[in-house]
Amino acid sequence: MNRALQDYTLITGASSGLGKEFSVQCAARGMNILMMALPGSFATGLAESLMQEYDVDVKVFEFDLTDRMQLLEHLNHILENFEVSCLINNAGIGGTAAMSESSMEALDQILQVNIRSMVQITQTLLPHLLRQQKSYILNVSSMAAFTPIAYKTVYPASKAFISSFSLGLKEELYGTAVSVSVVCPGQMMTNSSVSARIIKQGIRGRIGLMSTAEVVRISLQKTFAGKAVIIPGAWNKINYLLMRFLPLELKLKIASRVIRKDMVFK
Repeated sequence: MNRALQDYTLITGASSGLGKEFSVQCAARGMNILMMALPGSFATGLAESLMQEYDVDVKVFEFDLTDRMQLLEHLNHILENFEVSCLINNAGIGGTAAMSESSMEALDQILQVNIRSMVQITQTLLPHLLRQQKSYILNVSSMAAFTPIAYKTVYPASKAFISSFSLGLKEELYGTAVSVSVVCPGQMMTNSSVSARIIKQGIRGRIGLMSTAEVVRISLQKTFAGKAVIIPGAWNKINYLLMRFLPLELKLKIASRVIRKDMVFK
């Protein structure tokens, strides 16, 4: 084990989908990792393989981010025992359903994971990150942040929060050791259910589709270069420009129509 590396990268949602790829590519860069993941998510097996293949140190914290007490306990343990120079707030959940048919528990879980835990982790680690010679925060938003979407409602709103929060924090920390970035990926095959939905969409679903590996490669490169807003992929950049200049009513109808069709053909 290369003990010369003393600093760590904290990654939330680190054992599957985009988070798993962040773990792999950070380890490949020689970065020690603190993985936050749900219990039973095979994080320990991934950690062992990363330590063996890349000669880095990987620690695993398996718990539910919505458990505020456990989150605070783990954060305090991390602050007492590790030097963190990079924070990747990747954990996030979504869902598609009419508001009238959604349970408050499901909606609250989106808010807890996507917003509250992200803010708590960032705010708790910030004094520590400010003491580093150079440190980075990367928050994972989405292209969904740029328009409201019917039948998703809370999810794109939570991603818009992440984008706004990140840019405000970046300005607040201007001139300090901390660089803040936000990445807004488009469609990716992050898990089996998402992959099935994209395949069902046919050609429309595959337009602009990117691998998690490519999204993470671009995200890390741009983050360490100090880029504020990261839009991976040429098609996503075009989509981003369209979303900026299209009237709100039009882009709302376009995005919502796509979701409505997906719900009809489930």
